[in-house]
Amino acid sequence: MSAVQEGDGVPLHILHVTTYAYRVPVALLAHRMMLTPRGSHALRLISADLTCEPAAELEWTQDVVGNLIATASFPHPAKRLAITNRVTVEQTAAPWPILKIAPHAHRYPFDYSQEERTDLGALLVPEHADPDGQIAAWARALVLGDNTDTLSLLQDVNAASRNGMIYVAREEPGTQSPQETLDLGSGSCRDLATLFIEAVRHLGFGARAVSGYLFDPPSQDGPAEPESQHGATHAWAEVYLPCAGWVAFDPTNGRMGEAHLVPVAVGRGIAQLSPVDGRYVGAVDAFLGMTVEVTVSTDHAALNSEDGLWNPD
Repeated sequence: MSAVQEGDGVPLHILHVTTYAYRVPVALLAHRMMLTPRGSHALRLISADLTCEPAAELEWTQDVVGNLIATASFPHPAKRLAITNRVTVEQTAAPWPILKIAPHAHRYPFDYSQEERTDLGALLVPEHADPDGQIAAWARALVLGDNTDTLSLLQDVNAASRNGMIYVAREEPGTQSPQETLDLGSGSCRDLATLFIEAVRHLGFGARAVSGYLFDPPSQDGPAEPESQHGATHAWAEVYLPCAGWVAFDPTNGRMGEAHLVPVAVGRGIAQLSPVDGRYVGAVDAFLGMTVEVTVSTDHAALNSEDGLWNPD
């Protein structure tokens, strides 16, 4: 396998700022942060700079699936906490991936090996209760018949998880159940990813949730100038296929493959993938609010603002 050389892909500069405000100084407990991208053959981490205001002591560890965790400890009370993450990566994933799936898995249904089933474990088991069999029936209805093409089936589930759904950018925490998403006909990226994951698990696939960043490049007919996008973190799914490995499916955008995506953390479900998780000790009404600003850009200036927020003007 050839090494990815610098300049082979698109450098992406990511600025992610999370700010908490309090009415009075509060004691900040340890904050657990998953903000560093997961490197791969298609994604090279060039630089990463994580800072906190007030200053914190950072301890770096990895969780059971290899996500990089930074735990921040704060020595003094504060009225404001700003967590700023500046990252540069190089993305080389092909927009139309060619997957080398094991011959026995080309057609659905297929069997994972016993070793694969042992390693996949809980990633084969639906997380959400389905007492009426609604999600299982919805997923099975997408199977065209015995001996169907595996990749086509997964792409059909990916499309069905978005078609007919209204995308909503929900700011409140938490994820809808798959039943809620189907009943409402709407959901955020994390809701649509959860629907896809549960559906393919009902079909016997090993699947996991992914959180990170999305960069949707402009049309090739546009000007060759630096581009930037503002928004929030993104969520999608990955399915394990023998030999091909973990394959990304993004139901929100109807895409397959890692192009345009910068994975940060993976887990059994979206609830495990909060970018920042922390508490404080103080009055219940001390908390005033939280803001999140995310910029993904091909312009390095996106990382170079004094207040942590990038103003393109």
